[in-house]
Amino acid sequence: MPLKESIENAQQKWGEAIVHIGEAPDWQEARNRAEAAASSLYVLDGSLLFCPTKASEIQFRPTAEGALSYFVGRNPRFPEDKGFALEPWTAVRFENTGIVPCGDAVLAMGNYFFRTTEGAEVKVEYSFGYVRDEHGDWKIQLHHSAFPYSPA
Repeated sequence: MPLKESIENAQQKWGEAIVHIGEAPDWQEARNRAEAAASSLYVLDGSLLFCPTKASEIQFRPTAEGALSYFVGRNPRFPEDKGFALEPWTAVRFENTGIVPCGDAVLAMGNYFFRTTEGAEVKVEYSFGYVRDEHGDWKIQLHHSAFPYSPA
């Protein structure tokens, strides 16, 4: 499969996982889904560089615990987390500005859009760095996202 298409497939899986987490019937199931998603989508060997959109107190998350807290909240070590994936979002779409191979890794940057239950889209800027796991699947090792700049 061509590189661009394989990264777009990884992005689609990420978006579907975020929606799936938010569709859970209760928090425990959402947490289980988030844990499975993190395990299948992120590098969790201690080398993760994760800087999520809605984090300002502890904005860098190198561990699975920090990423999981961001997605579903309820972790006293990360009190600002409310559970980004619990919104719930009904769809996620990516608009890539570029997908660039870098040795054994791939960098992708652009905007992704989260659709609310009312049908509005929330635009977020992202940069993801992907590496292949032992099975040849792309996993996210670098995740940085932010709301677009808005002058006060």
